[in-house]
Amino acid sequence: MEREQRRDAHGLGIRAYMRLSACGNPLLRRSDRIQFWVSVLLMALLAIGLPAASLSAGWAVYGSQTHTARVQAAQRHQVTARLTGEPTDMGTGKQFGRVRWTAEDGTERTAVTHVERGTPRGGYVKVWVDRHGGVVEAPLRPAVAQATGWIAGTVTAGAVALVALNVHRSIGRAMDRRRRAQWGAEWDRMEPRWSRGLP
Repeated sequence: MEREQRRDAHGLGIRAYMRLSACGNPLLRRSDRIQFWVSVLLMALLAIGLPAASLSAGWAVYGSQTHTARVQAAQRHQVTARLTGEPTDMGTGKQFGRVRWTAEDGTERTAVTHVERGTPRGGYVKVWVDRHGGVVEAPLRPAVAQATGWIAGTVTAGAVALVALNVHRSIGRAMDRRRRAQWGAEWDRMEPRWSRGLP
């Protein structure tokens, strides 16, 4: 029975929350109502703006990265090169060596590129080159573009939520300062009356 009564009371509080907080509570001051409605407005903007901003940023970054991946895939191709010397460890955990390959026009080309550990001198490696025959990084993968879009959307959502939270806190602090000033003024006005009534 007690549990049902508590549920009823709790339900009544939820149903009456908006009415009492907005205008039905005679103990609320003007600053309390302003703070309440600002909070409601921020919640509404957050509910609408956060998904919109997150999706917009995520799709924009994803589209840009996808375009970059397509351009790189069209402008770069892989060739088989031969390692002409012993690989050198540059202190970064990766080994680099000079490789040689024959370009599409028949010319011999050489470059220094990253090679897998354990590749012997004279071994063959795969390298990416651009249209001019220069060694470049592998094209951007679609999975990386997708992950970058997700990251951008998540970061944007966090930023929007943080801004809304800071605005809410700033308004709350301003309202608190206003209420403290009102309390001080009311006390200064009422305290002399109470003091005269004391024995």
